Amino acid sequence: MRLGVVSDTHGHVERTRPAVRMLESLGVDRVLHCGDIGSAEVVALFAPWPTDFVFGNCDVNRQSLAAAIEAAGQTCHHAFGGLEIDGKRVALLHSDDRRQFQQAIDSGEWDLVCYGHTHIAAIERRGKTLVLNPGALYRANPHSLAVVELPSLEATIVAL
Repeated sequence: MRLGVVSDTHGHVERTRPAVRMLESLGVDRVLHCGDIGSAEVVALFAPWPTDFVFGNCDVNRQSLAAAIEAAGQTCHHAFGGLEIDGKRVALLHSDDRRQFQQAIDSGEWDLVCYGHTHIAAIERRGKTLVLNPGALYRANPHSLAVVELPSLEATIVAL
């Protein structure tokens, strides 16, 4: 199973399209969006895959975004997603709530914690937990995403 992980699209369709093309070329099976989605138009770009979304601090119109996500047949987890994918427990959040983020990392409950918010790509091990920020598709240099191989939990940052 190959996961694509993105964050911080902020409604910018033109910045998100190259990421979608890259995810297609990498043959991902599923996508996780770590928040600051920004618009229903961005949601529609992820139609080729089952995609899990969480909200970020800039997602102010959450009701309409949730409706767009559900209408697209995707999954909206609101502020926090607790997933089981290919036998691995995955936490999906934006990380603007620092307490919730730290608790997810420190709990030892998750094999993988995916987050956004900082616009800075990072891969870090905390005990048995892989902590991953794919970077951002808007307001970052370079723009980036991440790919995670499951069940091995091998993560790679991909610059766009």
